[in-house]
Amino acid sequence: MSYEIIEVSTKTRQQLIEVTSAIRERVRRSGVNKGVCLIHVPHTTAGITLNENADPSVARDILNTLNRLIPVEGDYTHLEGNAHAHVKASIVGHNAILFIEDGELILGTWQGVFLCEFDGPRRRRILLKIIGE
Repeated sequence: MSYEIIEVSTKTRQQLIEVTSAIRERVRRSGVNKGVCLIHVPHTTAGITLNENADPSVARDILNTLNRLIPVEGDYTHLEGNAHAHVKASIVGHNAILFIEDGELILGTWQGVFLCEFDGPRRRRILLKIIGE
């Protein structure tokens, strides 16, 4: 069993990019009717999260809150200037699991999947493992 790769080019230093439709498309293409979709972001300064996708202000609020809690400039010992990005990615996380029923992702009404960029702009990868019953 192999995995799918979704490549995303981020545009700014920090942003949340919705990737739900790209994941849905890969699930449909897989032909899996019932199972799970494992999502992994193999980067130390990016993460993955599920949250509201109907109102873009939610993504801004998430970034603004993370920046208040973990500012870009701080008393960090990591010398590359991106310590805040490592901390944010660790808190947000690098993995998600979604159920698949009738060939579709099971998400809440307003839920979407977001790549969380904390040290861009960069080219990022999202790895998907789609497993059927």
